[in-house]
Amino acid sequence: MVSETIRDLIRQADEAIREERFDDLMEFYTEDAVLVLRPGKEAHGKAEIKEAFIAIARYFNNSLVPAQGNMVMLEAGDTVLVLSQTFVEAEKKPDSEYPGERRATYVYRKVDGKWLCAIDNSYGTSLLDG
Repeated sequence: MVSETIRDLIRQADEAIREERFDDLMEFYTEDAVLVLRPGKEAHGKAEIKEAFIAIARYFNNSLVPAQGNMVMLEAGDTVLVLSQTFVEAEKKPDSEYPGERRATYVYRKVDGKWLCAIDNSYGTSLLDG
């Protein structure tokens, strides 16, 4: 089932983030992927996304622990929209200015038979808040 596959891929990506295996993490993204770093700032393509995750890890004092809660997935052919309750914790950075609980949106696309993340937006619709 596609939803279980996507859920497992997100779990594996979260694990790679926790373990700071950034080369492995890039295997979960399309070549032209977009990562929302914060409202108004994005990383485009695997090279920028990798550098962004390295900087994010540094910001969180190398203690970032992302996790997912409830998820809803909408599938249309080779595209899946994932709506997810996302939690971002960092034991060594308890005073982060960024919200620890988010309502994320992810877009997955099937490329050469493999589901890959094309849009990684942990801020979800809160981007509309300005």
